[in-house]
Amino acid sequence: MPQTKSDGKPEIRNTKQRRIVNATLADLDDFMSAQELHQLMASRNESVSLATTYRILQSMAANNEVDVIRTEDGESIYRRCEAEHHHHHLLCRNCGKAVELEAPAIEEWAHSIAAKYGFTDLSHVVEITGLCKECSEAAR
Repeated sequence: MPQTKSDGKPEIRNTKQRRIVNATLADLDDFMSAQELHQLMASRNESVSLATTYRILQSMAANNEVDVIRTEDGESIYRRCEAEHHHHHLLCRNCGKAVELEAPAIEEWAHSIAAKYGFTDLSHVVEITGLCKECSEAAR
């Protein structure tokens, strides 16, 4: 049975593979799929299987170490998060450029709707997609 910390979350083992995934993500600016990340690590001669890459990314997402969003075709993509607090993303659906957004009006709305219907322990995800300035200009 896995060890747990005092907050009840599972203890995270700092394995060589986890350190490789973490270091690779630290080099990236944009979101990347698990398969793309695996290919990048393989091109750097790092030995992390695809299954292990998925497992580590899921663990990192559960511990809020990475942001996860779903593309329009339903694929999960990941990125090390720069902000340490809740935020949202504006994502270019062409090149993958991401901008982190704080949206206090959305936070207030979400909390008021939850309160109206008696919901507690609230969480939410807002993903805004479009074309960044560079992709918009290239499309013209």
